[in-house]
Amino acid sequence: MTKMVKNALLSVLLLAGCLSAAAQEPLTLEDCRQMAVTQSKDLEQAGVQIKMAAYDRKIALANYFPNISATGAYLYNNRDIALISDTQSQLLTNAGTLVQGQLNAAMTGATQQISAAMQQKMTQLMTAIQTNPALAVEYMGSPMWQTILGMLQGVDPSSLAGLMPNIADPVNAIGADIDQALHPDLHNVWAGAITVQQPVFVGGKIIYSNQMAALAEDLAKSKYDMKYADVVLDVDQAYWQIVSISNKKKLAQSYSDLLQEMLSEVEKSIAAGVATESDALQVKVKANEAKMLLTKADNGLTLSKMLLCKRIGLPLDSEIILADETLDVIPEPADPQQKSLEDIYADRPETRSLALAGKIYDRKAKVVRADMMPKVALTANYLVSNPNVFNGVQKNWNGGLFTAGVMVNVPIFHGLENINRYKKAKAEVSLYQSQYEDARELIKLQVAQQRKVLGEAREKVELTLSNLDSAEENLRKATVGYEAGVVPTNTVLGAQTAWLSAHSDYIDAGIELQMAAASLNKAEGNLNK
Repeated sequence: MTKMVKNALLSVLLLAGCLSAAAQEPLTLEDCRQMAVTQSKDLEQAGVQIKMAAYDRKIALANYFPNISATGAYLYNNRDIALISDTQSQLLTNAGTLVQGQLNAAMTGATQQISAAMQQKMTQLMTAIQTNPALAVEYMGSPMWQTILGMLQGVDPSSLAGLMPNIADPVNAIGADIDQALHPDLHNVWAGAITVQQPVFVGGKIIYSNQMAALAEDLAKSKYDMKYADVVLDVDQAYWQIVSISNKKKLAQSYSDLLQEMLSEVEKSIAAGVATESDALQVKVKANEAKMLLTKADNGLTLSKMLLCKRIGLPLDSEIILADETLDVIPEPADPQQKSLEDIYADRPETRSLALAGKIYDRKAKVVRADMMPKVALTANYLVSNPNVFNGVQKNWNGGLFTAGVMVNVPIFHGLENINRYKKAKAEVSLYQSQYEDARELIKLQVAQQRKVLGEAREKVELTLSNLDSAEENLRKATVGYEAGVVPTNTVLGAQTAWLSAHSDYIDAGIELQMAAASLNKAEGNLNK
């Protein structure tokens, strides 16, 4: 009967293999892993964090280069700016008229004074001539005095005022120009500037910031590896759970077929009078239990495949076939490669993350220390404006102003802020160093534990395999005895139950071995991308 069960089981496997081949290619464990990694939102987010860290590293690198910026501005003023008062402006615009009037007044006064003096001199001369006739005869006979008298008689003192030139218009024009220059049109002001700043010394802050950014990128990659290992382990668990339930379903089907065949033989024996209804009832109870096991296995298999479909990004109702679920024997995992603890610490993303975090906070402390040091930077500027003031106030873009210099900033006192920030950063370094040492101890314990679990799983597979051989032999002998009529029905049913239990234990041991190997690979850092 055992051969008959095996043949039936083989037929079921061949039929399932044919159907799966016709429907689709079976999914291997590696296929499921790749599909899960491709669709995992956690890994997608971790990948984005890696890109963000890479951009932060490039941002930090930019601090080595000069900062060049261009600035443009427009300003509207509703009131103009005057450099002199309105009274002064009026005086400037009428300066020529005022000067001309004062000059004319001065010339008129001078003319009047000259005329009065000439009249006085003529009166004195006439008086002298009248008192001294001989002198008069001499004056009248002298050609020189005749010439002088002729000139004096021909001069009109009032005509001297007309000899003053007209300076009012040109002086007014000059005053108007000066007044316009002192009233610049600043209703619309345009300005532009190009600035260049180059840090020379900032206490090493730029260097440490770049190191922090590079370490942060490595930290993001390490966190990606942590999520990657979790995704792979979850897929492995879902995969081998399907393999386990699928094998138990086939086992339940074989057990049900076996009981149905036995029930048919018991009914024939009852008809022949060599068996009782009690024997038939015992077999029917076991047959119903087998059907219930088959139903549970079928439902469990459906739910397990739905879970795997969710993990690998397929619709939940997808019909999938796994490469290992069609095998009669669950494959045994390869022996893991022996690794030293130092290699494990280097490969585990947890310890790498803590080590990187400690280095990041060490650089952070140095950045804080750099804030307490002097800072030196070169600066250069080119400024243009319209109106410009480089040749008076002119409404054009002609000419600009170039400046260059050195800036030095020396922090002196700010409530000991930077000192306390530095102490805090050093405390964070010691905190992560302590966490790193603690993580190493935990990983050492975890690896040792998982190695023992793997060894126990291998021993369990060997023991269940031995029990399976014993159960099959016991079932064979009970079946032969039952067919010979020397073994009661309940003995055969007990042997069948033991055979079912042995097969189930063997399947569980094989799955435990696979999961123990996967857990050990994760513990040793072998599941990184």
